[in-house]
Amino acid sequence: MSDVVLACERLTRRFGGLTAVHGVTLEWRLDEIHAVIGTNGAGKSTLINMLSGEIPASEGRIVLRGDDVTRWSQPRRARAGIGRSYQRTTIFPEFSVFENCRLAAQAARQRAWALWESAARCPHATTVAHGALSSAGLAEFADRPAGSLSHGGKRQLEIAMCLATQPQVLLLDEPLAGMGAEETDRMLGLLEGLKARHAVLLVEHDMDAVFRVADRITVMVNGEVIASDTPARIREDEQVRIAYLGDH
Repeated sequence: MSDVVLACERLTRRFGGLTAVHGVTLEWRLDEIHAVIGTNGAGKSTLINMLSGEIPASEGRIVLRGDDVTRWSQPRRARAGIGRSYQRTTIFPEFSVFENCRLAAQAARQRAWALWESAARCPHATTVAHGALSSAGLAEFADRPAGSLSHGGKRQLEIAMCLATQPQVLLLDEPLAGMGAEETDRMLGLLEGLKARHAVLLVEHDMDAVFRVADRITVMVNGEVIASDTPARIREDEQVRIAYLGDH
């Protein structure tokens, strides 16, 4: 079986007369952190939004494990295995860390027939939530209010909530934003541990972190891919240095 989990072919998005993403063809594989970098306006967030189903593609197609999901809704894609985090935290701060994860697990596997059963007693959601917290390194904080976590802890919780939906793909939009060095190290260690079971798309502005953790880097400029290769080759690419890394 191919290790390609998610792929897009000639993916394009237009907003009126503006083409935000043009003809992007990429693959995300199991056991690989594939970073997408570029300056503001390069089309990175638009690409993630198309892959997750939050906005439709104008052209092209998206394939998840061999299934064409281009016309699927965002909830259907999430249930099929596409999970994502956002640039801004989306946790429920007044709920416990565990409750945030349990709610995410329940949303992914709704049980409309269980009318008389307390949602809090759903064994599947409870088991999945504890597993997600453990994978994200938050098991010891399960009973704490989510709002009391550090900034880095909240970002970890967002990934735990994503894991609670049992995804095949993780679309991570700037998970390191606002973190200090220690929190960044902890998050990079978490991502390294997750890639064996998930294809990971990482959009990030911290270039030092990207080159430390990424197995493959794709560079976007003005909505188009100008290079996609290993970190070592991206560093050596003259077009990338001129267009993005600032060398002349």
